[in-house]
Amino acid sequence: MKLKNVLIVVSDLERAKAFYRDMFGLSVVLDGEENVILTEGLVLQEKSVWEKAVGGRVIEKSLGSELYFEEPQLEGFVRRLEEYGEPVEMVKGLSEDLGDGNMIRFFDPDGNLIEVRAPG
Repeated sequence: MKLKNVLIVVSDLERAKAFYRDMFGLSVVLDGEENVILTEGLVLQEKSVWEKAVGGRVIEKSLGSELYFEEPQLEGFVRRLEEYGEPVEMVKGLSEDLGDGNMIRFFDPDGNLIEVRAPG
């Protein structure tokens, strides 16, 4: 068995595509009306489609999962994040975590948790 994709729910596909392109350099592999596949296997799905498929409501900022990225120029990434066109909610600002290196945690515009860490 092989994991092929990770899906996150978003309320605005265009806004989410721009965020992941601008902040992480991901590009669109397949652009559908309700689903978008980005490079690195990240899938964005329209919130209303997901809620209909699972028969329930999405709980934003549930802290039940996290997207993890590594960035060798972490300080530069943090500056870009602070200068991003819309506010980004921090969960844990730039810090050193248990001697394992610098990291930051924040929510994307749809409340999906993201961690970015300098590679160790």
